[in-house]
Amino acid sequence: MEKPTSYCAVIATMEKDNVHVHYHDKEYGFPIEDDNELFARLILEINQAGLSWTTILKKKDNFFRAFDDFDIAKVARYGDRQVERLLNDPGIIRNRLKVAAAIENAKTILAIQKEHGSFKKWLEGHHPLSKEEWVKLFKSTFRFTGGEIVGEFLMSIGFLPGAHVESCAIYKKLLKHKPAWLSSKGKSSAPKPASAPLKPAASKPASRPAAAKSAPAPVKKKAAKGK
Repeated sequence: MEKPTSYCAVIATMEKDNVHVHYHDKEYGFPIEDDNELFARLILEINQAGLSWTTILKKKDNFFRAFDDFDIAKVARYGDRQVERLLNDPGIIRNRLKVAAAIENAKTILAIQKEHGSFKKWLEGHHPLSKEEWVKLFKSTFRFTGGEIVGEFLMSIGFLPGAHVESCAIYKKLLKHKPAWLSSKGKSSAPKPASAPLKPAASKPASRPAAAKSAPAPVKKKAAKGK
């Protein structure tokens, strides 16, 4: 039996109640309109650094409870007491750098909302960019946003292609939702002048280990492109 070569192919081998199946079929690659949900996806991607996506999906509900449903304004106000609460919560990833990144990134998104109207509009305002250009922008704006994190975040919300292979049954369903990458297909992604960074670049995040990307089930999405 041949080893699956894409995340979609791996999903086809899983039981329907596997946490990856719902994510693949209902969330991965589909556009997100709500800023709090975009923030949630970014923070989940950050927390996956150095770990498997299986771990994050299994802890997803715990993350939403711990971070006040990723209400950006609430997380931006977190102080020492909330940080200690999070670091003592076994239901999430207890990493001080990742917790600090969530709080600082919430503050950054509040500033983005004030200047651009919403986080989503800020993303749309820079689209289309190449992955490399997106990574440069995110590194100069947010904390703990390395290449793998940024690439997966943007692919997961439809700003970069590759979430599903064309032979996947979900691919056609995804197209009906008109992901942002579809509108730029065939167009050049000439760099747009980036807005001034709202925050200096912070500490380097841990990138995803190569072994994790090649393993079948316990892994992050292995996309058709862009990994």
